[in-house]
Amino acid sequence: MNFKEVSENLSLAGYEFYRRGWVMGTSGNFSAKISDRPLRLCITASGNDKGALDETHFLEIDDNSEVLQGFGRPSAETLLHLTIYRLRKKAGSILHTHSVWGTILSDVFYEEGAIEIEGFEMLKGLAGVRTHEHREFVPIIENSQDYIALSHVIDNVLREKPNCHGIFLRRHGLYTWGEDVTEARRHVEIFEFLFEVLGRCLR
Repeated sequence: MNFKEVSENLSLAGYEFYRRGWVMGTSGNFSAKISDRPLRLCITASGNDKGALDETHFLEIDDNSEVLQGFGRPSAETLLHLTIYRLRKKAGSILHTHSVWGTILSDVFYEEGAIEIEGFEMLKGLAGVRTHEHREFVPIIENSQDYIALSHVIDNVLREKPNCHGIFLRRHGLYTWGEDVTEARRHVEIFEFLFEVLGRCLR
């Protein structure tokens, strides 16, 4: 897909996520591959309201975070996107959200190291999951403004958990991915449903 098509798809995700309260204000960031070789990404420029995105709010960047097209600067978390793409070769899109329920769970279960989800039918919405008996681990990583160090932590976690569909930065937000924007959006919807269910069951 070209830059325009990808930016339109990511904009639609932004509208929907904002409507559901998952990317309030300027929180969150979205990206999708335009090409693999060489790697070219369409990614949200920093500081924009995710409920009002259009083509002008996206940048085309290379694997060094250099801007090739568009105006503005890439999110400070661009390095985290690049790290995930490097470890998840099939990922074609990465979506980062900031929901209330996920944020609560990332704090409650931080000592356990992950949000553990098992036994829910909605798990079958995650790519490759065929049964509600699946156990999904969403690793929780301590948040940091040192994105170089944080990218190394994410690298290690993704190598240790090759089958996970997402990671959570503590008290910050979810990163999940898919083969394309459509699959990544579905993963966000599945996780956010399950986070709310788990959150409402907390005693």
